[in-house]
Amino acid sequence: MADLSGFPITRRWPAANPDVIQLYSFPTPNGVKVSIMLEETGLAYEPHAVDISKNQTWDEPFLSLNPNGKIPAIIDSNGPDGKPLALFESGAILIYLAEKTGKFMPADPALRYQTIQWVMFQMAAIGPMFGQVGFFHKFAGREFEDKRPRDRYVAESKRLLGVLETRLAGRDWIMGEYSIADIAILGWVRNLIGFYGAGELVAYAELSNVPAWLERGLARPGVQRGLEIPKRPG
Repeated sequence: MADLSGFPITRRWPAANPDVIQLYSFPTPNGVKVSIMLEETGLAYEPHAVDISKNQTWDEPFLSLNPNGKIPAIIDSNGPDGKPLALFESGAILIYLAEKTGKFMPADPALRYQTIQWVMFQMAAIGPMFGQVGFFHKFAGREFEDKRPRDRYVAESKRLLGVLETRLAGRDWIMGEYSIADIAILGWVRNLIGFYGAGELVAYAELSNVPAWLERGLARPGVQRGLEIPKRPG
């Protein structure tokens, strides 16, 4: 049995089976990227709910794994050369799991880098912009009299959706075949129009390729399971 005692986080969230991947996460758009990927690949893993509503990511046990204090993070007891690997940042984890399993990443070098570029597009643009729309539309930003910040993020989110709409013309998936690029972006588009309730703001109904792509993604059993992992505390 693997020894994870060197990772302080396991004292706060003990591993029942340290031989499998330990996932520390919460069902947010960033968090579900990794749970979806784990479900889609079939890798054995053990999820631990890190309750961001209680600021558990800022507690020392979690910071010992991710000093940036953000979910998700993993520990793979069977990392490179058979040694344990701790990893944070959802995009990095997606790439790692794709390379570990040989799934959802093209083998062709050029296509591989093109897939990674779309993951970076999510990390650098879609995530931050959609998240700001959520803040200014659904959360505290609603109370701000000055609507210029909200409108700026809404306009940029509409533009980013347009980039996706163009990319998906004639394609079922971002890279033609289902990949980590789709896994990275699905949860964010779902949240934008669902949890954030910003569909009308970003003119989502005027799109055709993106809604069809999202519907295909949400129909996948692995996606459906991953969206609910870890379970939110009752």
